Amino acid sequence: MFSFRTTPIADQPDRTLLEGRVACFCTPNCWDSATQTYLYDIFRRRGNLVRLFTPSGAELDPAAGHIDFGAGDLEGLDAVVVEIQDVGSRYFGYTRDVLRLLSFRARMEEGPSVYIVDHINPAGRVVEGTIPVLEPDSWTPRVAHRHGLTLAELCNLWYGEIGAQFPLHIISALAAGVGKDLLPWTIPPAPDMPGLFSCDMYSGGALWIATSISAGLGTSRPYEYIGAPFLSNSSIPPSPQGVLMRPCSFTPSAGKYVGQVCNGYQIILLPGAQYHSLLHTLQLMRWFADRDSRFEITQELLDRIDDPVISEYLYGRITFDIVQEHVKLEEQKWIRKAKRYVLYEDLPYRMK
Repeated sequence: MFSFRTTPIADQPDRTLLEGRVACFCTPNCWDSATQTYLYDIFRRRGNLVRLFTPSGAELDPAAGHIDFGAGDLEGLDAVVVEIQDVGSRYFGYTRDVLRLLSFRARMEEGPSVYIVDHINPAGRVVEGTIPVLEPDSWTPRVAHRHGLTLAELCNLWYGEIGAQFPLHIISALAAGVGKDLLPWTIPPAPDMPGLFSCDMYSGGALWIATSISAGLGTSRPYEYIGAPFLSNSSIPPSPQGVLMRPCSFTPSAGKYVGQVCNGYQIILLPGAQYHSLLHTLQLMRWFADRDSRFEITQELLDRIDDPVISEYLYGRITFDIVQEHVKLEEQKWIRKAKRYVLYEDLPYRMK
């Protein structure tokens, strides 16, 4: 059973929500600006909140990138209400946790209904990248690197792909005032997503994590800063129109090279610039590989990209224009698929 609802979660009349044993699966983004309370406060006041799934670690703690739980934690529940802020990329840890939750529930003969309180995608409807060629790991959907969907739309897709039949109810992102009152990055979606440009840079920037270059984790501007102690930033790397590469240095407090000075660059987007983070990241990786043997194309990186054409480019066997054309065709293929799961009037689209 699947439903799409246009009234807030607090106003839903379902008996499971009013009287049943409810768990909330959420991040700090479950704060309601109208009532200035959190999602779980609704059920605490009703006296039927029996379990709370939240990130381990304090808010903005670099270690708080996942919600830890097991299949057994869903036993004895009547409803699980999910509210996180997805960031529009298939790597995002909290979204993968939500898909794991749906998969666990699909394997149960009887279990809780699942409610997804949707949010606007802070990365917008723009699509980047390719669909994985191989079967990804158990909780990663076969979607483009930057998918252009909301969390609920992604859950709608996943629900169909795993053949689920349990009750899944979507609460529209437009049902509550928070979508109008607050921009979707106002409350950081995750410790490494602190601001306006983080989500736009994540679809490519997250790939640096699988390399010997720091993505600026543990700084105030992750994914905008890239570097390593061994890099020289005396030359300016390639960049698309509307994007500047400023030579700089930084010292990460998390991730790679903690406490070490990293030489590198700040990626600066000029006003109005369209930024294809994935393509630019691939171009930068090839540029670094040509200039310093300490930058390696790792198997972990190739597994995360999961595309043989892109792999050939990273190894220097084909040119960038071939990759651009391949990515364009893959984005068009993904958009055709994604449109089947859209729940709102605006549709995913490619950058021109």
